[in-house]
Amino acid sequence: MAVEAPAMRTRFASSHVVRRIFLDWSAMTKTFFLTGSARGLGRSIAIAVLDAGHQLVATARKPRQLDDLVERYRDRILPVALDVTDFAAAQGAVRAALDSFGRLDVVINNAGFANVGSVEDMPMSAIVDQMDANFIGSVHVIKAALPVLRQQAGGRIIQVSSIGARIATPGAAAYYASKWALAGFIESLALEVAPLGIKVTALEPGGMKTDFAEDASLTVIPSSAAYAATAGNTAKMMKSAGYADAYAEPSRVAALVMRIAELDEPPLRLLAGSGNHDYAMGADRARAESDAKWKWLSATID
Repeated sequence: MAVEAPAMRTRFASSHVVRRIFLDWSAMTKTFFLTGSARGLGRSIAIAVLDAGHQLVATARKPRQLDDLVERYRDRILPVALDVTDFAAAQGAVRAALDSFGRLDVVINNAGFANVGSVEDMPMSAIVDQMDANFIGSVHVIKAALPVLRQQAGGRIIQVSSIGARIATPGAAAYYASKWALAGFIESLALEVAPLGIKVTALEPGGMKTDFAEDASLTVIPSSAAYAATAGNTAKMMKSAGYADAYAEPSRVAALVMRIAELDEPPLRLLAGSGNHDYAMGADRARAESDAKWKWLSATID
């Protein structure tokens, strides 16, 4: 019986361990698809994904803004031009993801912006644009990705929403409407795709230390005198110096996104931040109290 030399045995064991580690690493590596990757929270999420060793399809209106990430992470990032209001472009971006990485594991909808102003003063075009970008744009990406996730029999959809999906603020009717619409859409979607192995979460953060209140992300529609104390005051606050100083670091929200992506059973909706949690729970209590107060009137149609 041949005796294996210790050195040969050691080399075999070492190569076996290296191969096992490589296979384990490959199994853990996922392909993420992210909208609004160029700045703000999206950029923080992009860096978190790539620093974790994953592959990223990073979409943006101006993908050249991602050149520094391409230089740093090389072939693990695929920048793709995408205007989420264009369904054909969303389908093309998903095809590009499959061509480069072969699959999709986590789809993160982050792209969006805000219009602030009173309902009366806000042009209809601004309201339509708000819904197109924040709501319809997210629907476009989800619909483009669903056939892939369904055929894979699994995957994650993480929708970056807002605490604005649970509360109301004067001056933010169009923006909050887009988020409330997403909440209903996501909850129904989750029921449809759960049997297919697809898990869905809406993340609901509040303000962050990003450029959200700057002109690139926020459009203020001047309010007439009648709304100075309501919608006008909201706009003034959001444009004030130091508005975002006390808000969450986007890197911490990005880290939360990564934790959601790894959970076996992620929540359907998740508030980001204990302050936002308390704020939202207060709004829920006020709504429940109102429902109870007016139950007698509700019952008059019985």
